[in-house]
Amino acid sequence: MSKPLIAIVGRPNVGKSMLFNKLCGKRLSIVEDTPGVTRDRLYAECEWLGRKFDIVDTGGIEPTTDNEILMFMREQANIAISAADVIVLVTDVRTGVTAADKEVANMLLRSKKPTVLAVNKMDSTGRLDPAIYEFYELGLGDPVAVSAVHGHGTGDLLDECMKYFPPEDEEDEEDDRIKVAVIGKPNVGKSSLVNHILGEKRVIVSNVAGTTRDAVDSEVDNKFGKYVFIDTAGIRRKSKVDERVEKFSVMRAQMAIERADVCIIMIDAREGVTEQDTKIAGLAHEAGKASIVVVNKWDLVEKETGTMEKMRKEVMRDLSFMSYAPVLFISAKTGQRTDRIFELVNFVNDQSNMRITTGMLNDVLADAQARVQPPTDKGRRLKIYYMTQTGIKPPNFVVFCNSRELFHFSYQRYIENQIRAVFGLEGTPIRMVIRQKGDKQ
Repeated sequence: MSKPLIAIVGRPNVGKSMLFNKLCGKRLSIVEDTPGVTRDRLYAECEWLGRKFDIVDTGGIEPTTDNEILMFMREQANIAISAADVIVLVTDVRTGVTAADKEVANMLLRSKKPTVLAVNKMDSTGRLDPAIYEFYELGLGDPVAVSAVHGHGTGDLLDECMKYFPPEDEEDEEDDRIKVAVIGKPNVGKSSLVNHILGEKRVIVSNVAGTTRDAVDSEVDNKFGKYVFIDTAGIRRKSKVDERVEKFSVMRAQMAIERADVCIIMIDAREGVTEQDTKIAGLAHEAGKASIVVVNKWDLVEKETGTMEKMRKEVMRDLSFMSYAPVLFISAKTGQRTDRIFELVNFVNDQSNMRITTGMLNDVLADAQARVQPPTDKGRRLKIYYMTQTGIKPPNFVVFCNSRELFHFSYQRYIENQIRAVFGLEGTPIRMVIRQKGDKQ
């Protein structure tokens, strides 16, 4: 059984994102006093009284608007409403009941979904502000007084929501979904790829760079397996990150990389690898994430014999620090080769989780040293005693030797290449820690 889902909806700037953050106990949603900051749906797992459930934060619903982005936001909120078990309508006690509140309430009544009315910004404790009684006219039952800033009333709100949860069946099996972060510059087609994979308009797609601001999670089940795709805001150069909201978006993308098992690094085929692409790829590499380089918009490139192979070599040259990552050429618009992404995600995830026995590692180490003698310096030769694996995601190895100084970077790279030649470990970085005799464990 999937976890119950609560959708937080309401007109812009009533405090939905702040309430979302307070309920899930993390600063996941961007909070800013600018209407329309939350554009896509944003999910988080929460727990209350021992029951786990998901909460989705939505963009503010503007019932009547000609603005393209606001229309998309309304569409996203409608999708969240249709998927939710319970809806929380957030209103603002300071503005009272507005015409937009009434229209949103009518929309929810027509949906016939269980709805809990939250009156936000009730920040004072003690006597209840009589202004709350005005909200009975929305026809959604007893309003719950909450303060998203201080957390007052959030327990009462969740108690009301839990009344509408489906009965708790057997414990859900361990979630074995592979988390995939789709990262890249703005406007390379990240959202288009996620939408194509999902077969629904899950993420706002627009030619306006920077449309996706939050990292958005979408579950995907298909013949290849179970996944969570995280569509992230495009990462811009720091000089171009001038709005506070944009800075938060870069932070979200970095957090998405940290949460992910696999990163899809998207590159525009027409531009090739830019300096910004190398920096974004570097974030995934430094975080130790299994990665795939996906060259999008391949349908827009004029081709002749060997075009793909030529570009593959250029990509490998420009991203030489992650030569382990497979390169795939796709078109998110036409769907060309997009199914191959799942096969590669499964493959690099398995490689990142690979465990190698100490015995097998030391056989490779002995063979590598027999082929190329360890370096010497002033008559002292590097002696490597043994090697063992200490972790996965990415594979971590500890090498014990007589002198860390003698273990030059070039010889470390040689040992790493020998390990890759024997065991594969494609698509994943390798971490190697050098310990010398006398080191404290």
